[in-house]
Amino acid sequence: MIRRTALRTLATLAVTAALALPLAQGAQAATPATTAPATAAAPATVNADDDNPFRWMELDGLRADFQFMCPAGHCVGFWSLVLTDDIARQKFKGGKFFVYAPATGEFSFFLDTDIAVRTVDHPGQVRLVDTAFMRSHPRVEVRYGDPGHPDRARVVASATTLM
Repeated sequence: MIRRTALRTLATLAVTAALALPLAQGAQAATPATTAPATAAAPATVNADDDNPFRWMELDGLRADFQFMCPAGHCVGFWSLVLTDDIARQKFKGGKFFVYAPATGEFSFFLDTDIAVRTVDHPGQVRLVDTAFMRSHPRVEVRYGDPGHPDRARVVASATTLM
């Protein structure tokens, strides 16, 4: 039980650091004209043209999505990749979604609220954040199937870095 709690805490810290990194590296504050105040009833809006870290990627089955959340009372806005509506509406049965880099055989994580998770059950839970993993692999795929056999899993979506 302690090991699981420690792992979950470590994963949370890693995701929080990954979310804060683009902000700390010089992301510009939004002006009042581009950002509405965030409340529980009204989500934040942002001008997507300048801050989207995924604009230089070729997305197939994925789209960039801006989220605003306040984990542990510290509010942060961040970009992530989610499945397109047509992919998310498809029926999936008998497997799990996972992030895979086919060139290296490495796995990454999804962001579930403010927790990093290796697999998710439903297409609406697929959320990839701008991490070192995403930037260090030329192609990252969202696959559905058995993570123990990624070569047999179905490629649902992909993000390719344009060089």
